[in-house]
Amino acid sequence: MRILVTGGAGFLGSHLIDRLMTEGNEVLCLDNFYTGHKRNILKWIGNPYFELIRHDITEPIRLEADQIYHLACPASPVHYQFNPVKTIKTNVMGTLNMLGLAKRVKARFLLASTSEVYGDPDVHPQPEEYRGNVNCIGLRSCYDEGKRVAETLAFDYHRQNNVDIRVMRIFNTYGPRMLKNDGRVVSNFIIQALEGEPLTVYGDGSQTRSFCYASDLIKGMILLMNGDHVGPINIGNPGEYTILELAQTIQKMINPNAEVSFKPLPDDDPKQRQPDISRAQNLLGWEPTISLEEGLKLTIADFRERYQAQT
Repeated sequence: MRILVTGGAGFLGSHLIDRLMTEGNEVLCLDNFYTGHKRNILKWIGNPYFELIRHDITEPIRLEADQIYHLACPASPVHYQFNPVKTIKTNVMGTLNMLGLAKRVKARFLLASTSEVYGDPDVHPQPEEYRGNVNCIGLRSCYDEGKRVAETLAFDYHRQNNVDIRVMRIFNTYGPRMLKNDGRVVSNFIIQALEGEPLTVYGDGSQTRSFCYASDLIKGMILLMNGDHVGPINIGNPGEYTILELAQTIQKMINPNAEVSFKPLPDDDPKQRQPDISRAQNLLGWEPTISLEEGLKLTIADFRERYQAQT
């Protein structure tokens, strides 16, 4: 198949492209390199079945594709809050452009949405039926509300124009190729431990997250795209850990002598985050297989290699 991946040079987009190329597809990678990097897809450049297009999806583009994986959008608070207007333009105008393309060429369209649509949830764990508790004017709303509008657009194109859509709600994901300065908790802790700095925990560290390894998430994404279910479907690891537990785990694995420092909690930081993956289990036959410790070993090895190359 001819498959378009927006945000294909990013953390998750590049892992997806690895799988799609290995399976023998023709892949178009669309990226403006705001948070993506050429090194993530370097091994495919020059391959006759791979094409890299530098493009910002807030501008229309005409391409041919059988499937569109729409991943383009900065996904970490540091990056999406740096230019919040650009973030919401990417989520709204970018998604409009990609849905318009899907409509025109009759491609199946998968939206990479997010667990952030649930906001700071008062239902735990979060099932897809839960409508969320989101601050529509907060610092995170450019991303949270942007993704909620992207879901709205996808379903409206589906109902009004018969566009074949899939909607996936991604929970915290980690793995090799994460940016070291993305402000995500896993990358923050790993870099701080490697540099011998205190591990920064916000609040008292009792807030929880669920961490899914990248390869598990990509399997779920491909199953959803090629299955019969529109969604939305949660894809994430239901294992729930406090932020302090994560810090202590990474501390033991890299630098047992590292300190843990506590700082005030950022605005609108969710207290709990855990996916209900019953729908993914029942409809897709999917569930994660890689434990947090196993995934962290692989992620730390990647960070250490990149860190040592720079020092």
